[in-house]
Amino acid sequence: MSPLLRNILAVVAGFGTCLLLNGLLLGPFMRLIPPPAGFDPNTPSTYTLLEARHFIAPFLAHAVPSLIGGWLAARLAAARPMTFALVVGGLHLLGGIAAAFMIPAPTWFIALDLVVAYLPMAWLGGRLSGARR
Repeated sequence: MSPLLRNILAVVAGFGTCLLLNGLLLGPFMRLIPPPAGFDPNTPSTYTLLEARHFIAPFLAHAVPSLIGGWLAARLAAARPMTFALVVGGLHLLGGIAAAFMIPAPTWFIALDLVVAYLPMAWLGGRLSGARR
């Protein structure tokens, strides 16, 4: 397989894993700390009922997929594994930026999520992959 094709597939596999895991993890993580009574995700004014602990689930649903997607991309890449881990993290970050504009959340959470959950976790995944080429 050509290195170019392998690198493209590494990014597609890593980012696809991010998307899949984000969707699969959010629901179970949200059940660990259920929202308070009266919270309706379709009513922005009820987001003020959420406490800091309620934001653990979305943070983990963003960080864990970035870690695993970055790890996978680095393992599959033909060359420069860290570059492709960070590309996956960057693509996932773009989704996080879009979500920050669509889903009401406190500024502290948006900042923490965008700064810590995407690129640093993809970088860590790339480091943990052990891929050195």
